[in-house]
Amino acid sequence: MTDPRELIGALVGELPEWLPTQRWFAGKDQPVGEVVVLGSTVLLEGDPLLLHLVVEVRQDGRRAPYQLLVGSRGQLPEYLGTSWLGTERGRPCYEAVNDPDLTGVLLGLIDDGARIGSLRFDHEPGVTLTRGLRARPITSEQSNTSLVYSGQYILKLFRRLSPGENPDVRLHRALQRVGCEHIAPLLGSISGDLAGKEVTLGMLQRFIPDAVDGWAMATTSVRDLMADPESPPDQVGGDFAGEAQRLGQAVASVHNDLRRALGEQVADPGEFERAAGAMHARLDRVAEAVPELAGYAPALHAAFDAMKERDGAIRMQFIHGDLHLGQVLRTVTGWLLIDFEGEPAAPVVERSALRSPLRDVAGMLRSFDYAAQQMLVSGPEDPVLTGRAWEWARRNRSAFLDGYAEQAPEDIGDPRAHEDLLRAFELDKAVYEVSYEHANRPEWLSVPLSSIARISEGSSGGE
Repeated sequence: MTDPRELIGALVGELPEWLPTQRWFAGKDQPVGEVVVLGSTVLLEGDPLLLHLVVEVRQDGRRAPYQLLVGSRGQLPEYLGTSWLGTERGRPCYEAVNDPDLTGVLLGLIDDGARIGSLRFDHEPGVTLTRGLRARPITSEQSNTSLVYSGQYILKLFRRLSPGENPDVRLHRALQRVGCEHIAPLLGSISGDLAGKEVTLGMLQRFIPDAVDGWAMATTSVRDLMADPESPPDQVGGDFAGEAQRLGQAVASVHNDLRRALGEQVADPGEFERAAGAMHARLDRVAEAVPELAGYAPALHAAFDAMKERDGAIRMQFIHGDLHLGQVLRTVTGWLLIDFEGEPAAPVVERSALRSPLRDVAGMLRSFDYAAQQMLVSGPEDPVLTGRAWEWARRNRSAFLDGYAEQAPEDIGDPRAHEDLLRAFELDKAVYEVSYEHANRPEWLSVPLSSIARISEGSSGGE
């Protein structure tokens, strides 16, 4: 039998090179200095063996915990060849999420309500799962890993960990309690301990097999528009404006349900001063690292200062926190919102804070800009296509805001009535995008920069 301690010892030396090759690893901008094992649990003994690890990745003063699932077999099947991590005493070790023989174990543990070491597997009250299903990973996932079990369930494994209950689980439970129609049912969760506190490791939901994500629908619409440059947007077959309006209604409905489930509070006058201070600080950090942003800094600082001068109260509440077209699914019955964990790089305590729903609105507006411009990133500069892209963005931003206004919380109404806040939130999101693109996709840097130029000069609304 393989000794897990020896297996772990062999893996630690391989992980500094392997981790940066993974889509979900957030530290690609710096080399990995050291990987330290914080916890290990054997979930399945024998051949194959399944080992759960929590490791701390150390990079030039930064320390971040990650969750890993490691498999070990006497002989590695060909289909797992690309998952190889290392070898211990002639036994291959590999990334276990790609092994359906091992990922099925997780589903059984959730159904059992198992307790193994510090790990806790729980199903929601009244839920009984179908066992023995084989899983496949979703390859498009970026910050986490999701496994689909025979088209019935989807298990999301949170890769980068933060102490505390993940907002994704908490908000889904709350929304389910008030009968929200715009989420997929929560079925179970996996949790453990980190730094003496509970940490969410995974969540299980009903899989919606025929759903299409909003990004795919929106970018298809953009391609249709670009392929027919002579026709008005509303006459092109793939016009997205109707869907954008219905999406706005769905987002507003979820905001209302979150208020019903978890309450709200009126923002004190200092709230917007603190928010503006955080925006100024982020801008200063990013502008120092990205010279292309520096020229816009005065206009951005002015926009952030303007939000401090508003004279009306607005309510704060739990929100989605990282809303964009990739976080929504179109089903046969309407729009669903997914992934309520907020920005994965932020601490759980920050992601769990009460905030203005206009932050979610601003996030979706940014996503419409991204969808409009994605075809312009790799091609030569074309003024006609650029104009069409902005035309598509304006039309769909406006439709989304119209839909949101129809169902909006009472104190918000039409988001365009809060231009100072909406502009500041959208510009702050764009500054975050500049930082992300500079570190991960430099060829996309023009997308947030062009939006910053447009928004800082004019309106943040749809017109």
